[in-house]
Amino acid sequence: MYLFLALALFMLAISFVYQFYNREATEIVVPDEVMCTMDALLCPDGSYVGRTGPKCEFVCPPMAELDPVIAASIAAHADIITLTTPTPQAIITSPLILEGQARGPWFFEASFPVTLTNWNGLIIAEGPATAVGDWMTTEFVPFTMKLDFVSPYNAGDPDFMKRGTLILQKDNPSGLPENDDALELPVRFAP
Repeated sequence: MYLFLALALFMLAISFVYQFYNREATEIVVPDEVMCTMDALLCPDGSYVGRTGPKCEFVCPPMAELDPVIAASIAAHADIITLTTPTPQAIITSPLILEGQARGPWFFEASFPVTLTNWNGLIIAEGPATAVGDWMTTEFVPFTMKLDFVSPYNAGDPDFMKRGTLILQKDNPSGLPENDDALELPVRFAP
C-alpha cells in the first residue's frame, strides 16, 4: 500500500515538472500609464477641461458654428464696420476692451453707441465707442472702447445664461429709421 502511494506521488511530481517545463511562455503586456497634472483650462465655449490622453493635452470641445444669419450680417457689414476684439462667440470679462474700425458715417461727433445685453436682451452695459483719429471721412477710422459690466452668469447657472449680445449701433442723430443700422455679435460671459 505504501509502495502504491509513493508511486502515485512520484508520478504526480513528474507530471507537474513536465507541465512546468513544457508550457509556452506568455508575455503579459502592461499598458503604459500616464499620470497628468490636475490643471484646468477655460475653453472658448466657457467650459473647463483637464489634461487628458497620452500627451496630457487639453482638449476643448469644438466651438459651435456661427449662426448663418449672424455670419451673413457680419459679412454684410464688413465694408462698413469691423470689430477685431472681441471676436464673435468670444468669452468676455469686465472690463471689456473693444477695438475695430468703422467708416466715418458710422460715427457722429466721433462716437457711436455700444450696448451689451444678456441672453434675454436685458441691457447690462452701454456706452460710446470713440474714434481714434479724424472721423470726418468716408474711409475706415479706428475706434476703441472700455466697457465695464457685471457678468450675468455665475458658476452653476444653466449654460444658456452664458450667452449675450454686443450691439454696435450706427449713431443716428436724425432719429430717422432709414438711417438706423447695427452690427450684433454673439458673446459668452465668463463666470
